[in-house]
Amino acid sequence: MDPQAFRILEKKRRGETLSSDEVRRVVAAAVDGSWGDAELAAWLMAAAIRGLDVDETGELTRAMLASGESWDLAGEVPRLGDKHSTGGVGDKVSLVLAPLMAACGRPVVMLTGRGLGHTGGTADKLESIPGLDLGLDRELCLKALRDSGLAIGLPTGSIAPADARIYALRDRTATIDSLPLITASILSKKLATGAAAMVFDVKTGSGAFFPELEDSRALARMLVDTSAAVGKPARALVTDMSQPLGRWVGHTAEVREALDCLEGNGPEDLMTVTHALCGELAEMTGEPLRPGELDGAVASGRARERFVRWAEIQGADRDWLRSPRLPLAPEEVAIPAARSGRLAAVATRRLGELLASAGGGRSKPGAAIDDQVALEVRRRLGDEVEAGDALARLYLRRRDERLEAEFRACFTVADDGEAVGRLVDRIA
Repeated sequence: MDPQAFRILEKKRRGETLSSDEVRRVVAAAVDGSWGDAELAAWLMAAAIRGLDVDETGELTRAMLASGESWDLAGEVPRLGDKHSTGGVGDKVSLVLAPLMAACGRPVVMLTGRGLGHTGGTADKLESIPGLDLGLDRELCLKALRDSGLAIGLPTGSIAPADARIYALRDRTATIDSLPLITASILSKKLATGAAAMVFDVKTGSGAFFPELEDSRALARMLVDTSAAVGKPARALVTDMSQPLGRWVGHTAEVREALDCLEGNGPEDLMTVTHALCGELAEMTGEPLRPGELDGAVASGRARERFVRWAEIQGADRDWLRSPRLPLAPEEVAIPAARSGRLAAVATRRLGELLASAGGGRSKPGAAIDDQVALEVRRRLGDEVEAGDALARLYLRRRDERLEAEFRACFTVADDGEAVGRLVDRIA
C-alpha cells in the first residue's frame, strides 16, 4: 500500500480531522484507480464511523465536484434554481414544481436519478412519457432553459465521476446512511449545474430514508451548512412522509397526477409541499413570489404549457402530449378497512417495497419497471372509516393473494388516529 494512503486511513480510523490535501487525495485516488476497493472501502467505513466535520465534508464535496465538468448555468440563465428531494413514496413534487416555477419566470434545472428500493425515481417516472429523452448535456440543458424555463435530466458520466465509484462501494460497505457521505454525493452532482440557489426537501416518517425526525433534521442541516461552506445559498424543508404524498403511487399514475396538479386539480398535501418549496427557492434567487402568483400560473394554463414545451424540447412524442394516454395495470384490487375507526398508521416504506415487488419499481440497478402498476390512496391519516371502506386501490398486472394481504397489513385502523401536517421544519 502507498504509505500516504496508509497514513490517511490510519488518521481517519483514529477519528482525526483530515486536511484539505488529504481529502482531495482520497477523491483523486478513487478516480484514477490508485486506491483499490479495499483501501477505498476502509476509508468509507472509517469516515462513516468516525464522521467528517463540516470542513471535511465541504472539501469532499468540492473534490468530487472537481473530478468532472461543471456547467455554470447561472452565468447565462439569471435566477436559476435547483431542487432536490431525499425521496419518498408518491413524491412527484419535482414534476410539478419545475414547470410551475418556469411559468412564473423562475427557471429551474434538475439533474435527477433513478429509483431503487421503496422510492420511485423522477427519471423513471418521466420516462413513462413516450419519446422523452433525459440525456442532458450542457447545450441541450441551455436550450431547454431558454425555450421553456426548465430542464430535467440524468447526470452524464462526465459529472462528478468520483461519486459513481464511491457510491457503488457505499452500497457494498453499509455506509449508505452516513450523513457526510450522503451530503457530498448529493451536492457534488447538484452543484455541477451551477444553479444560483438550491432548496432541499428532506423527508421524515415511515416512508422516508431517515424515518426519525432527529436524523432528518441533521441531514437537512448538513446539506444547508455544506452548501454555504462551498458558496451556494441553500435552504431545506423537512416534510412528512408517514403516508404517501398525494393520491397516487406508481410511475404512470404519478405523471398523470402531476398533470392534474398543473391543471388545478392537485391534492392539497402535494400542493402544500410544492408551494412551500417554490416560495423558498424564489426568495433565494432574488425575486419572491407574489400572492396568488402560483395559482395564477395554473389557472391561466401557463404551467401546463411549460411542461409540454419542455417535454417537446427533450424529445417527447407530440401526439401523446396533445392527448396523454396513461393507462394503469388491468387488475384493480380494493384494500378494505378491517374494522371501523380512524386510520391510525401507514407502513409507508413497506407500501413502496411491495409496489416495487409487484413490478412497479426496481430491487436492483437495471431491473425493468412496469410503469402501469399503481396504488391509489383513498384515505388519509386521521380519517374516519367504516369496516369494508376502501382505504386504497391497487392496480396490478395479475392478482396475487399473498401480495394483496401484505398490502392490507400496511394500514392500521384503530379507535383513535390523528391527521398529520406535511410541513415539519425549515432549515436555513
